[in-house]
Amino acid sequence: QVQLVESGGGLVQAGGSLRLSCAASGRTISTYDMAWFRQAPGKEREFVAHIIWSSGYTRYANSMKGRFTISRDNAKNTVYLQMNSLRPEDTAVYYCAATRTVGAVTETYAYDYWGQGTQVTVSS
Repeated sequence: QVQLVESGGGLVQAGGSLRLSCAASGRTISTYDMAWFRQAPGKEREFVAHIIWSSGYTRYANSMKGRFTISRDNAKNTVYLQMNSLRPEDTAVYYCAATRTVGAVTETYAYDYWGQGTQVTVSS
């Protein structure tokens, strides 16, 4: 069983930065791939970034490349999402997710565990 708890959301002005955290619990968490998704009001949940816990290999949605950085701290069992140059269209609830499924890492159905989400609001 894996539990995920996100934190770090809030209100920020356009051009600002936020760092989200996802604290993961579970004896075998290092065998999981982790990801961030987001969901804006009235829209489907969309892929943001993915990281393989063991290797640190990362993958990003095209619109986030160069602005967002996913990382992990093995000692703290925590995954981070550093978000820079934020835009109003980045406003959404951001979710952390974990999976052992290989492939389809950009798809919500590939993930077995989800956090409760943290709200990010970017004002113009």
